[in-house]
This record gives sequence, structure tokens and C-alpha cells, in this order.
Amino acid sequence: MAEKVSFASMSGPMLAGLIDLPEGEVRGWGVFSHGFTLGKESPAAARICKQLAAEGIGMLRFDNLGLGDSEGDWGDGSFTHKVADTVEATRFMADRGTPAELLVGHSFGGAAVLAAADEAIGVDAVVTVGAPFQPAHVEHNYDAVLSRVLEEGQSPWMAGGKLLTLREHFVHDVRRADLRHKIMQLKKPLLVMHSPTDNTVGIENASDIFNTARHPRSFVALEGSDHLLTRKGQARRAARIISAWADQYLVD
Repeated sequence: MAEKVSFASMSGPMLAGLIDLPEGEVRGWGVFSHGFTLGKESPAAARICKQLAAEGIGMLRFDNLGLGDSEGDWGDGSFTHKVADTVEATRFMADRGTPAELLVGHSFGGAAVLAAADEAIGVDAVVTVGAPFQPAHVEHNYDAVLSRVLEEGQSPWMAGGKLLTLREHFVHDVRRADLRHKIMQLKKPLLVMHSPTDNTVGIENASDIFNTARHPRSFVALEGSDHLLTRKGQARRAARIISAWADQYLVD
């Protein structure tokens, strides 16, 4: 079962979320941050969260600004905005009496949870799935309109069947973001998950994250998985691994 919820983003518009409620004995709670322009219903977000809920870990997944059912304009956001809204999601969970001990991020969302971890409310453990070492990795997605954005300040951009507006401030914000220090200073257990055959975000990103992080840190290769975890069973298998790893960090 899933509960529809909403909470205010850092800039005001309401963000739409779903809490996949834990089945059976409640082991803990978490927040999931989705990929670049994917949303809470993307395969990685929905399937991982549903499987974690089936194993007793309730998960909040939400649409970022201007995506899915959330209010606002995606073009008004940035990586900094996504990080801040991830923190707001943990605040929302704490305020409802179900503080999120677990913070999970897929792809661009993985970079966001690394940046958000220190400020996240109640979080005791962090997981990245197919995450880039640096947020600027996403720039290859909008190469075709980049010159126009830098010249004119913005440009329409088609991403995953959605017409979005890419603005210059987003480009510069992503370029300024540097996760190296954040990862080095991360004082929470970290699980890095990545497919060795990921053709979207190469496996070297996982190596860089893992080698930069301090212990306790773990790495699991999602062999045979594609970046979006769309093949049958991939996301559920990732969730089962997360569930087992996180067990020692969840409140009894």
C-alpha cells in the first residue's frame, strides 16, 4: 500500500510524494531520490521502494520540482535545489513521526543524497545506485541545446518525452557542484551500488565514490543491470541487498 503525501519544496511549490508503507513488522523508514528527470514512478524508484516496503522499510519517493505530480517549473530548479528538497523530504518524514534512517538515491539522485546526507534529518545510512561522482556528468544529456542556453539564457529541451526548459543557472549550478569534499566528510555508512556494464554512468564513477569515501563503506556490483534497472528483477534484487545491508543501521 502507498500513502499519497505532499510537502513544500525549499522554494515554496508543493512536491507530490508516495510513502510505500511497510508490510508486517516495521524495521525502519527511508527517503528515495530519483534520477535526473525521472520521477517517483520510474522503475528504479517505484520497484526499489515497493520491495523495501515489503521487507518492512517504509519509503518516501517524491517528484522533484515540476516533474510528475509536483507543482512548479523544473527549469526553476537546480542541483542545489534538488539537494535542499531531499533534506526537506527527511524533515517531512521526521515531522510525521517516521524519521528516515535510510537515504537512497538513484543516478543523479545518488549524487543528491551524497550532498544532502550531512543535513538530512535522522539519516543514519546512505545508499547510491548508479550515481555519478560529479553532478556535472549530466551535461551530456543536454549537449544539443547547451550552446543556446549559454547564449540566450535558456532553451526548450526534450527529456524522456517531457518538454522542459533548461536555464543557464542550472548549467552553472551543476558545474559548480563538487562532491569530493562531501564524500570525504561523510560521517555515515555508505553503500555504493553500480552495474559494471552501465553505459550511461560508467563504473569508474562508483570507483571514485568508493575510493573517496571513508569507512564504513561497501560496494556491490549489480551485474547484468542496465542504468535504469528496467530489466525484470533488477530493482527488486537491488532492494533486497539494500535491506540486508541497512539492517544494522535501522532503529529496533
